[in-house]
Amino acid sequence: MVSAGLQMLGAALAMLGWIGAIIVCALPMWKVSAFIGSNIITSQTTWEGIWMTCVHQSTGQMQCKVYDSMLNLSSDLQAARALTILAIVVGVVAILLSVAGGKCTNCVEDPVAKSKVGIAAGVMFILAGVLLLVPVCWTANTLIQNFYNPLIVGSLKRELGAALYIGWGAAGLLLIGGGLLCSSCPPKDENAYSTRYKAASSEADTGKSDKGYV
Repeated sequence: MVSAGLQMLGAALAMLGWIGAIIVCALPMWKVSAFIGSNIITSQTTWEGIWMTCVHQSTGQMQCKVYDSMLNLSSDLQAARALTILAIVVGVVAILLSVAGGKCTNCVEDPVAKSKVGIAAGVMFILAGVLLLVPVCWTANTLIQNFYNPLIVGSLKRELGAALYIGWGAAGLLLIGGGLLCSSCPPKDENAYSTRYKAASSEADTGKSDKGYV
């Protein structure tokens, strides 16, 4: 029961992280305009994402424009687009494996095979977390370097957007959930012990039957 509870908890946390990865992929708030310097213009805020750029006016109006070409993106956002989509796809595979290898489901009858499927689901969730963590950290590092670069004009500097913070949280949930799925499976010694116990019991029963026959 404890192992099943850990598995359910790990699957729930990992699925929340997967949903967070989808939100990160959709949000345009990867990069936000920084208000620094003597000429601070707060009438509009610029958001940059992996799919579009948006301008939010102080009046509440917002205009978004999808990137015309992928070549218009910086290298960090190009990598973020590919790796984030890959993380979501890997997460889908991990969810299917976690359902098949769940202790509360009957998709796989053999307990040893079910444990292996559960471990595979955990590994896939961990892989999805790493794939999401890489572009988020890469973009954050680029923003910090450009922010403190004196050669870049203040109006072109950007700060960390909300999508990056959500990405860190989602990646953490994927890693923790995947780790719980891997650790909730029974050890090999337990399966070997049960096999030896069954073999010994069968031999004892055979000996008793032979004595009774004589």
